[in-house]
Amino acid sequence: MSTHLTAGQRALLRAALEQRQHELDRRLAAHQNGRSRAEHARELASDADEPQEHEAEREVDLALSDQTLRELGDVSLALRRLEQPDYGYCIDCGSRIPFERLSLEPQALRCVACEGARERALHPGAVRHTL
Repeated sequence: MSTHLTAGQRALLRAALEQRQHELDRRLAAHQNGRSRAEHARELASDADEPQEHEAEREVDLALSDQTLRELGDVSLALRRLEQPDYGYCIDCGSRIPFERLSLEPQALRCVACEGARERALHPGAVRHTL
C-alpha cells in the first residue's frame, strides 16, 4: 500500500499531533497540580465536607481526567501510526482518509462513512439531525 499523503502533509499532521499532545499534557498536569492520579483523588476525598457532594465532584473530576488520558493515548498512537505507510487509510474499509479530514482530526482511524456506521452501531437510538 503506497501512501497518499505527501511528506509536507505528514509534517503538518505531525506538528498538529505534537501540539495537541503538549496541550493535553499541560492540561493534565494543571488539573492534577503536578500530583499523580491517586494523590489527586486522595486530595479530593479529603477536601469535601459533604460525602455525597464530594462523590459527585470526584466522579466528574475523574471523568475529565479519563477523557484527557484517552485523547492523549489516541494522539500518541496516531504519532506512531504516522510513521507507517498505512496511516491515513481507513482501518475498516481500507479507503483513503482525505487530508482535509485528517487535518481536522489527525488521530482519525476511519473514513467518514465507516465512522458514521460505527457510531450508528454504538448508539442505535440516537436522534440524527439532517440539514
